[in-house]
Amino acid sequence: MSMLKGRVWTFGDNIDTDVIIPARFMNDPSPENMGAHCMADIAPTFAAEAREGDVLVAGRNFGCGSSREHAPIALIAAGIRCVVAASFARIFYRNAFNMGLPILECEQAHAALAQGDAVEVDLATGRVLCPAKGLTLESRPVPEFMRALVAQGGLIPYTRAKLNLR
Repeated sequence: MSMLKGRVWTFGDNIDTDVIIPARFMNDPSPENMGAHCMADIAPTFAAEAREGDVLVAGRNFGCGSSREHAPIALIAAGIRCVVAASFARIFYRNAFNMGLPILECEQAHAALAQGDAVEVDLATGRVLCPAKGLTLESRPVPEFMRALVAQGGLIPYTRAKLNLR
C-alpha cells in the first residue's frame, strides 16, 4: 500500500491538534465521534463532505499543539488516508504513523495543489502526482518500516502481528 489516490482538502500553516479535533468533542473518544467533528472549528462541513481516501494538504507545522493521539484518529475516521504538508510537529509525525496514518513532508504541495484536486501519493518514492495539472512533486520517501506500520493499521496491530498475538 505505497500508492494512495484521493481528492485534496487544503489547510494552511500551524493547524494544531485542537483544531483537528476540538477538545469539547473528546468526551466520547470513539473514532466515529471524533471523525464526525474533525476540523469542526475551521471547516464546519469537512466531516460531512470528506470521503474515504481523501488526502489532506497543509502548510508548515501541521499537528502542532498537544501530543494527543486523537488527532490522527479523527482524521482517519473522517476518511483521510494521507496528510501531505510542508512540515509536521514532531509528536504528530510519530503519532500519525503509530495510529496508521501515513504522512509525507512535501514543501511544494501546499502552493501547487488546490481543494478538490485529484492526486496520487506514492509513499515508497515520495512523489505526489496531480495528473490533471501535469504535476509531479518530489519529497523524501516514507521508510519501509513506517509503511509497514501503516499497512498493519498502526504500531499496536503491527506489534501484535510481529509477536503473533491476537
